[in-house]
Amino acid sequence: MLALQPALAATQLTGAGSTFVYPFFSKAFYTYSQQHSDVTVNYQSIGSGGGIQQFTAKTVDFGASDVPMNADELKRAGAPVVQVPVALGGEAITYNLPVSIPGGLRLTREVVADIFLGKISRWNDAALEKLNPRAQLPNLPIVTVHRSDGSGTTYIFTDFLSNVSKEWKDKVGTGKSVQWPGNNTVGGKGNEGVAGQVRQTSGAIGYVELAYAIENKMSTAQLENKSGKWLFCTESTVKTAAATKPNVSATDFSIVDRSGDNAYPISGYTWAFVYESPTDKVRGKMVKDVLSWVTGDDAQKIAGSLNYVPLPPSVQETAKKALAEVKV
Repeated sequence: MLALQPALAATQLTGAGSTFVYPFFSKAFYTYSQQHSDVTVNYQSIGSGGGIQQFTAKTVDFGASDVPMNADELKRAGAPVVQVPVALGGEAITYNLPVSIPGGLRLTREVVADIFLGKISRWNDAALEKLNPRAQLPNLPIVTVHRSDGSGTTYIFTDFLSNVSKEWKDKVGTGKSVQWPGNNTVGGKGNEGVAGQVRQTSGAIGYVELAYAIENKMSTAQLENKSGKWLFCTESTVKTAAATKPNVSATDFSIVDRSGDNAYPISGYTWAFVYESPTDKVRGKMVKDVLSWVTGDDAQKIAGSLNYVPLPPSVQETAKKALAEVKV
């Protein structure tokens, strides 16, 4: 009697990092495996800092972060690394108040900085009442919610704050992890953790990737941008911010606080990273193929359906050139 031939086993690729990009990656990798039955991708949404650590420890096939690896991190990787822009999105300022605010809470860039510096500590502060004259803002302490883990989402947010506030830049600075000022601040792990903390804490305010705000039906603020226009975080306003800087690279990537009537000020890219010369060429080729698909039109349409912004053509070209450097 002939033995049955075993079914072709799928090769499982592993990645880790950014929670900012997880809703997109989750659907994109599922779709890819439906089209390529020999490959599955297990992506661990553990935060950009954790993704860089796992990548440099060589425990995953690729990492992802909302800020490219810096010189020290690249040195720790021990071999040349290729960094690829894979997604574009915005960070919404979310809040939880026991009152309804017609048209949504309005915040200037400077007021956001003062709130996270702890200088504005109650919701009925005169600065907030002046910006929101139609709202009955409560006499309630402001609870600032931030990421507790190393986070590219935090990098983008603190990059924005450093651009709009010299005090923030001098006292706190820009980074994946910072010492958060203020007396009334709590941390959450991942974008999902920050969203959860804001949802369950009356008086809370935090920053999350737009997909999480929409998925959790959270209130989001209108921000006054650098050009003095009031904007919500939307696909259109993030797209406009990105269009002000068509060429980005792993060393010149920031698109926060850009000028332009419709440019949302807290926007940024997620970057995937792989070794230029993978030790396992077969797995390396599979990773290269997956990331080539992720940065192409079919996957970027998925991104657009999930409240991200499809990569601009110039950035897709940047991704294509970067992946061409991977030797498999």
